[in-house]
Amino acid sequence: MRQRKKSNSDAQQQDQHQNGHLSKFRQLFDPEASWDKDQLGDVLHWTRQLMAIVCGLIWGAIPLVGGVWFMLFLALSTGIIYCYYALVLKVDEEEFGGHGALLQEGLFASMTLFLLFWTLVYSLAHF
Repeated sequence: MRQRKKSNSDAQQQDQHQNGHLSKFRQLFDPEASWDKDQLGDVLHWTRQLMAIVCGLIWGAIPLVGGVWFMLFLALSTGIIYCYYALVLKVDEEEFGGHGALLQEGLFASMTLFLLFWTLVYSLAHF
């Protein structure tokens, strides 16, 4: 009997744990969700890092060379971040320090990560 109660409580905790992850994932696309400055900054930062890895892998595999492609990554990255917080989340950017602060979140780290993956994949795949 005791083991049955234990397994039921374990199952409930696991369901709550999974629901917690789902609710956090749903919050990423919910315009009604409330965000504090640190949470939104973390989401924008890691979104930009993921974008840098994907673009770096693609740019290196194709093989693209030149500063034009670097500028395209910057424009693409900034445009996606802007659309995400302005159109998807519909946050008031003034509450978070304005457009400049939100658009700079994770920018320099993502540029470094992008260049690292781009040159690494390019060098490994084409030399």
